[in-house]
Amino acid sequence: MMDPVNKIINLLFPLLTLYALLVFYPTYQRLKSAVSICRNLFSENVSGRVVVITGAASGIGEALAYEYGKRGAYLALVDIRREPLFHVAALAELYGSPEVMPLVADVSKLEDCERFIRTTVLHFGRLDHLVTNAGVAPLYLFEDIDDLSKASPAMDINFWGSVYCTFYASPYLKKSRGRIVAVASGCGYIASPRLSFYCASKAALIAFYETLRTEFGSEIGVTIVAPGVVDSELSRGKFMTKDGELVVDKELRDVQVSVLPVESAERCAKAIMRSVCRGDRYLLEPGWIGCVILWKVFCSEVTESIARWLLMAGSTLPVTEAPTKKILDVANAFRSFFSLPHY
Repeated sequence: MMDPVNKIINLLFPLLTLYALLVFYPTYQRLKSAVSICRNLFSENVSGRVVVITGAASGIGEALAYEYGKRGAYLALVDIRREPLFHVAALAELYGSPEVMPLVADVSKLEDCERFIRTTVLHFGRLDHLVTNAGVAPLYLFEDIDDLSKASPAMDINFWGSVYCTFYASPYLKKSRGRIVAVASGCGYIASPRLSFYCASKAALIAFYETLRTEFGSEIGVTIVAPGVVDSELSRGKFMTKDGELVVDKELRDVQVSVLPVESAERCAKAIMRSVCRGDRYLLEPGWIGCVILWKVFCSEVTESIARWLLMAGSTLPVTEAPTKKILDVANAFRSFFSLPHY
């Protein structure tokens, strides 16, 4: 019975979709632009808001702590690294936060997430924003893995770490009609060789928060952020190996990042703050990532072939023979000739 129904839908739905794109979509975009203008005019003032930021000891999390601090928010900063976390907390207070509470915790542990959410609410009396930013990037080919259990931190930290925080924070966010800021990645939309588990964890994160947005409705706002290459420990070559160890590998970094423009964490954080205060549903930062996503949707064979050609050196060659590394070497030689800074 269902087969004839599917055949009818397969015939009619593309026609209805084409009609909607030609007739309804321009009107929809005008309405969306009007709403965007209103959001800019009446953006949220986060002064006095209570904000939890995970992965706050470096990178985007650190820069967001400073941005929220400048705007007068109360901060609970979470990271597994004690010394840099306390340093960021002290600076956030200097930037203007009325009070900053550093909390050393591992987001991949359910009990730690419960503890720091409970501690934040007990101390400040409420919770307005939850920024799930903690993440790690395993970087290796899938076929090189000897022990699959070593790949679990990608999901444990990047995905489950956000889920755990959200589970315990959501009752308080409902009371304050607050917001979740999920820092995902452009890799959640665009596949990249050697980042299979990272891409999967970020794609899962995006799908999870898109579903929650539908479930929460207007009770809790959800802003999903998909940054490109941002200046952080990851972009400087700190990756997780196939053995589950965090190492700094600048050669592999040169292959993976190559001449891609690296945005400063400060600039990215400012864009995120503007987007969050406007109440945006999504933020692609920088905006050109959206064009790459369109290429991926409409010409997936092209984007996959280009990614493989650029990043893979071939099964018999060392990773440093990948075209991306050669392009970087040529670019740096050119910049040296003209006395310009290297990548």
